[in-house]
Amino acid sequence: MSGKKYADALKKVDRDKLYEPNEAIALVKELATAKFDETVEMHVRTGVDPRHADQIVRGSASLPAGTGKTRRVIVFATGDKAREAEEAGADVAGGEELVQRIQAGWLDFDVAIATPDMMGMVGRLGRVLGPRGLMPNPRTGTVTPDVARVIGEVKGGRIDFRVDKTAVVHMPIGRASFTEEQILQNLTAAIDAVVRAKPTAAKGVFIRSVTLTTTMGPGVKLDVQPTLALASTAA
Repeated sequence: MSGKKYADALKKVDRDKLYEPNEAIALVKELATAKFDETVEMHVRTGVDPRHADQIVRGSASLPAGTGKTRRVIVFATGDKAREAEEAGADVAGGEELVQRIQAGWLDFDVAIATPDMMGMVGRLGRVLGPRGLMPNPRTGTVTPDVARVIGEVKGGRIDFRVDKTAVVHMPIGRASFTEEQILQNLTAAIDAVVRAKPTAAKGVFIRSVTLTTTMGPGVKLDVQPTLALASTAA
């Protein structure tokens, strides 16, 4: 979005207002004027201190309306599990050869899944996959013997999230082309997942603020209380 387009969009946002979820979604869609189908993003500022391991916020959310994006999934597995992964829709499945391919610089995928027996081998990729948020992890369900189920979830709209060093959780929750109802469904699932991921060591107010935006648009601040009320309605 050009500087002028962004400035024009910014004029439509009341910077001092906290918007109801439905109102914010309608406005965010209106502000998406780029020539491509912009991603709708949710940004949640938490009250945790991510410098402490027991206050890390991480988890996964299954978006009912999907992400609007085809996600490329690789699976570290061998034998029957590799065949099961391929049949379930994995883009690539393999063992040592897949590890070596990534060590050589290949990173053309969005999610990595591994069977438990492969983690000793996959551990060699920690420095490559870890900083990119691609390392399989039991806490997000990406280390599992049930690879077919997880592939289905990921392809169907499951996203993993982790708080960043500024205590903010960033999550894509759809596309600007989605209907308002689809975005609301995804927002409900996403905020519910973040609330459920609250660490037991977290003190004080957990959710400080919630903002919706699109790839190129300005942020729209949500009223926290009615937004959190969505979480209580999630299945």
